Amino acid sequence: MKVNSKVIKYGDHVDTDVIIPARYLNTSDPAELAAHCMEDLDSDFRAKAETAEIIVAGRNFGCGSSREHAPIAIKASGIKLVIADSFARIFYRNAIDIGLPIVECPAAAASVHDGDEVEADLDRGIIMNRTTGEQFEATPFPAFIEEIIACGGIKEFVRARINGKKA
Repeated sequence: MKVNSKVIKYGDHVDTDVIIPARYLNTSDPAELAAHCMEDLDSDFRAKAETAEIIVAGRNFGCGSSREHAPIAIKASGIKLVIADSFARIFYRNAIDIGLPIVECPAAAASVHDGDEVEADLDRGIIMNRTTGEQFEATPFPAFIEEIIACGGIKEFVRARINGKKA
């Protein structure tokens, strides 16, 4: 899988309360969640997400509560990839479960800036900052996680397996 896009950059400890504020947790509708994604952190996020499909962030992205709403809101906003120095473990699992690729790459997280053009080859674990020419290495996903993401999430992955199909 390859993603090539402009970047929206955030810092350390972006928690689930700013990814999707608690006042919107009365819905699980992805479009409604996307409408409020990041609004307390970045009022311009919706406009930025129209031209950028990659979020790059610092340490501990997705910390806070274990709500699944946060990665759903990000994915429904049109974001195709999140690269961070590190992720809160429950956020990492929730993101994979809904088919949102997330990659830990401290070097890229430190060097990539807001608005940079980045190309990520997730199959090879290569992240290229097209703006600066810098290249970074990340660990590619294991085959079973690639398959979950390719299916669009764990539910679709299980459904495909039950029906005897592979991604």
